[in-house]
Amino acid sequence: MTGRDVRRPADPSEWVTSETPSSELDDVADREELRDRFTMLLQELRVALPGVQVLSAFLLTAPFSQRFGELDRWGRRVYAIALTTSMLSVMFLLAPTLLHRIGPRTARSARLVWSVRMLTIGLACVAIALVSALWGVTRFVFGTPTAWCITAPVGAVLVITWIVVPLSLRAKHRQSGA
Repeated sequence: MTGRDVRRPADPSEWVTSETPSSELDDVADREELRDRFTMLLQELRVALPGVQVLSAFLLTAPFSQRFGELDRWGRRVYAIALTTSMLSVMFLLAPTLLHRIGPRTARSARLVWSVRMLTIGLACVAIALVSALWGVTRFVFGTPTAWCITAPVGAVLVITWIVVPLSLRAKHRQSGA
């Protein structure tokens, strides 16, 4: 088996590879591949959720600190963005687990496609929550110019590591025909 071959039927033209989009996999014939992909997705969620939960907990407790009342209008707006996107990320990142439990067992491909979509939206919400929380805290502690000096590079690193690198690897992989 070559790393790309997931199952090997008698006819090589029917081989399913990891490059096959989930939406093109058959719920019955590709049951094991879909199951493996869903298991991998759930593992990814197990890694992401604790960090999101810690961020959300921090944001939920922040208003109870003594100095929270000192936030100006922009501080409160950015806090609202961070809190809202943090809560949305928790919802989107938990949704695939519920879809796995409650969704129809025979709709494996559709459940996987929707779960990947929800994971992607959840991670986008995490990114917004992280950057806005960082900007809000650094602005409160150091002032607006320093907040931008700290948040802009962190946001750039986030975009590079979460979007640019994966998409460039995907493009190179497609070009090489691997």
